[in-house]
Amino acid sequence: MSVFALGLNHQSAPLDLRGKFAFSLEQLAPTLTGFRAQLQDRQSRQAAPEAAIISTCNRTELYVAGGQALVQPAVDWLARVGGVGQSALMDHAYVMENSAAARHAFRVASGLDSMVLGEPQILGQMKQAVREADQAGTLGTTLHQLFQRSFSVAKEVRSSTEIGSHSISMAAASVRLAAQLFEDLGDIHVLFVGAGEMIELVATHFAAKTPRAMVVANRTLERGEKLASHLGAEAMRLADLPERLHEFDAVVSCTASSLPLIGLGAVERALKRRKHKPMFMVDLAVPRDIEQEVGQLEDVYLYTVDDLSKLVQSAGEKRQAAVQQAEIIIESGVQSFVHWLGQRHAVPLIQALNAQAEDWRAHEIQRARKLLAKGEDVDAVLEALARGLTQKMMHGTLAELHTADEAQRIALSHTVSRLFLRGSPFDPTEQPTEGSKARQSSHGNEH
Repeated sequence: MSVFALGLNHQSAPLDLRGKFAFSLEQLAPTLTGFRAQLQDRQSRQAAPEAAIISTCNRTELYVAGGQALVQPAVDWLARVGGVGQSALMDHAYVMENSAAARHAFRVASGLDSMVLGEPQILGQMKQAVREADQAGTLGTTLHQLFQRSFSVAKEVRSSTEIGSHSISMAAASVRLAAQLFEDLGDIHVLFVGAGEMIELVATHFAAKTPRAMVVANRTLERGEKLASHLGAEAMRLADLPERLHEFDAVVSCTASSLPLIGLGAVERALKRRKHKPMFMVDLAVPRDIEQEVGQLEDVYLYTVDDLSKLVQSAGEKRQAAVQQAEIIIESGVQSFVHWLGQRHAVPLIQALNAQAEDWRAHEIQRARKLLAKGEDVDAVLEALARGLTQKMMHGTLAELHTADEAQRIALSHTVSRLFLRGSPFDPTEQPTEGSKARQSSHGNEH
């Protein structure tokens, strides 16, 4: 069993390319089912691979557990889904296998691979992605272990280090940027487009500055009203946005729309009605909610998730110390997972050994019962039962020792001594005595 992660993130790929590979929460299950069905066709009779997808503003990552030959088919599939060539994808994507894949997953869960160091939101997004994979039936034992261990590592990092205390969230960064443009945030009108977790975070930070007015625009009015009620804001339909856009000094948008919701023409008309009074706009969506060309307008200050990353990056001794502590915790988790993954390779052999032992046991018990039914002495039957089991267990090993050549016999002897003579030191190269030869010969004659 091999595990790999195939993905692209804010460090490896530009925003617009990431947008081609973004999946909404509702798309995850059918996408995973289709991916696994396609790969199972390629593998013919082999078991279907395990799969999970993490898709956020900053990353899209496909995690797969299965045969080692699945990487290239996965690359083919992802390129096709994004509508780009394989070379274009791999110029910005990364592939990590086994220990590297585990290390990456643990770092992502712990907030070390985020735009915002220690950002806790990614952990919740990963947990949701795992739930979707589980419900789609594509998770499996190996990926379940990988992600559960990543959550455990993230919890330890969060509780044992100060990684989370040295971060500036995207929400706080948005407010900080707005404060650089407007003298008093208490005098502005703010529009929030969307009603998801990120918008709720940003709106909560803005609400702390008590702006003059806040409005939530959402495709589903009921959900928008729920968030607006929580914030003491107004709710409006998304369809009304073009006619009301000019009312707002600040616009923050984050939806799951596959196409921009705020176009160049709508913003130009809004600016004209505002008499070119500046507008502050933040687009936290991937793909974009606000057309890229809007940022070229003279009176618009447009920021994307990539722009915000420059604000949230910080350095310092405390931050570096926290990172180093987190990396030690993560490395310990990686070694534990790799050890577990290695043991998985022995599972079929262990199952076969248990099945063989059960067959021997059943055969000897059946024979003992027949002897007892005939009135044979109990002690004699128990002696025969024990001897029969012992002979069955030793027969294969002794046969291999007898038929192996000298080099094979020495190597095999070391293995056998570790398995059967743990408490008795034994040198396989030592020449046998006459007594031991006789005993070995008698044992061999029994079989």
